[in-house]
Amino acid sequence: MAIPTEPIGSIPRSPELIQAMTSYQLGKTSAEALENAYDAALRDTIEHLEQTGSPVLTDGEQTKPSFATYPLSGLTNLASDGVVIPFADGHQRQLPKLTGGPFRYGVHAAGFLTTARTYTERPVKQAVISASALSLLYPAEGIAGYSHETFLADLLNEAEADIRGALDAGADSVQIDFTEGRLSLKLDPSGGLLRSFIALNNQVLERFSEADRPKIGVHVCPGGDHDSTHSADVDYAGFLPDLFQLKVGRFYLQLASEPDRKRVLQLISELVKPEHRVFIGVVDPIDPVVESVTVVRDRVLEAAAYLRAEQLGTTDDCGFAPFADDVSTARETAFAKIRARVEGTALAALVLGL
Repeated sequence: MAIPTEPIGSIPRSPELIQAMTSYQLGKTSAEALENAYDAALRDTIEHLEQTGSPVLTDGEQTKPSFATYPLSGLTNLASDGVVIPFADGHQRQLPKLTGGPFRYGVHAAGFLTTARTYTERPVKQAVISASALSLLYPAEGIAGYSHETFLADLLNEAEADIRGALDAGADSVQIDFTEGRLSLKLDPSGGLLRSFIALNNQVLERFSEADRPKIGVHVCPGGDHDSTHSADVDYAGFLPDLFQLKVGRFYLQLASEPDRKRVLQLISELVKPEHRVFIGVVDPIDPVVESVTVVRDRVLEAAAYLRAEQLGTTDDCGFAPFADDVSTARETAFAKIRARVEGTALAALVLGL
């Protein structure tokens, strides 16, 4: 497409898949039955994404427990009482806590990509969790015999392997999910925590060549879980200058739900570098109303007034179900929004003569 357009990642799981996952957790169904349910959901998701016209696909994160915790699957050195993430509507998510070393991923993202690519000939992108998010697993009280410095060294190696494995497996691009970025300014308004996150992620990114970086991007949003956010009240103006220090080629930015998009677009235009492409969010997964094609077109044209066409792309503000149990948005709504994004982006390109 003249203006590239890509999904962020997650698609709401079907009732059948959620039932199978719940039954397995309760010991009422077999691992084989769960795998069959995963396979059916993955096939169905890819087929529906193709039907939207999306030129780039994802696996919809159908087999991930969440966008953040997939590397922890199967690990035994974790406790349940880790960092708590509060959302605006009062509900919370809680990360696990590391209890001992060494830290190793139980699952790497390349496996999701390899499976998805067997079901489609279209390009497939792969989302991975940031090193900074997983750095929150290490407890404040420390771990006897496993220092924080050793943990970080292990984490950097695993995060690099996650990205590199996806690239080697044929990912069209690799998207680093960095939703904790904006949240960090709520936890530490001085920006110290944010800058430490940026520095940690850059230690991973510095291990990749200049040829790799155009395929590596970062996604940020104020969270999206059960139709609620964790940091929408944090001003982009305090966040974006640090974000654009990340050594990536792509930025996937939530924007459809921003109250003052033009102010943010102006700031982006001042920060973007020649080697960057900025994918602007033009549909809001939290809003139950499906955007019309003309609404999407107008949002793209609005962005095009601030960004050169060769640096512009479109996306969704966030994943539609970053956690597997989030059923606040229907699958049909998610696919309808994605179709509107694809068609509206193409219409804007025509208007721009691209």
